[in-house]
Amino acid sequence: MSIAYAIGMAEPLMIEAINEKGKDLSKIVRKNFDFKPLVIIKKLKLQKPIYEQTATYGHFGKKNLPWEKIEKIKTTAFFG
Repeated sequence: MSIAYAIGMAEPLMIEAINEKGKDLSKIVRKNFDFKPLVIIKKLKLQKPIYEQTATYGHFGKKNLPWEKIEKIKTTAFFG
């Protein structure tokens, strides 16, 4: 997935999401997720640093980190 922002703009200029089969999922992603910077900061709790947990072995693949949580969405309206 790719997201492009412009300085001073809350909404992203571009969101590109493509599944493993090449299907464009951008509309689904835009409809189900809010990509405003403040929303991301709050949702991922980025104002409370967790240096100790992220200092070793990278920032990804650790189940206890907020950005590793998988959120399921209903896609029947799109793939019905």
